[in-house]
Amino acid sequence: MNKGGIGMGSGGGAGSGPTAAAAAAAAQKQKTLMQRVETDIANLVDNFTHLVNVARVNDPPVRNSQEAFMMEMRAARMVQAADSLLKLVSELKQTAIFSGFASLNDHVDQRIDEFNNLAEKTDGMLAGIGDEASASLKELESHFYSSQQRSQDMLP
Repeated sequence: MNKGGIGMGSGGGAGSGPTAAAAAAAAQKQKTLMQRVETDIANLVDNFTHLVNVARVNDPPVRNSQEAFMMEMRAARMVQAADSLLKLVSELKQTAIFSGFASLNDHVDQRIDEFNNLAEKTDGMLAGIGDEASASLKELESHFYSSQQRSQDMLP
């Protein structure tokens, strides 16, 4: 069993890998899955032990029919536990496959938000620069039109 975490990225550092909440959710899911594995395996072992103990041959026919019923019941429980383990394996495979995509999608969404914020700041800076340039241009035009140099250039 993978002790490093199910579906958890190996990336560390700023801006990479799952967030702390995603890592906590993955750890909780791993704990839950491990509990399911332990329960299913314990059920398999317990039912197999009882199945072997009941399988003894006895003389009274009534006792043998009771034992046969017990064996069928324990076998059915073993089948249920094995089926549960198979479903768990399938879920683990899906988790391993899709958790990487979920982590990647979360990272992409985070980067999109960062770039949108950066674009908004840039637009604000450009608007401020445009306003300053417009104000400076108006000031320069008024200074030029009121200067003596312009009035001397206008004389023939």
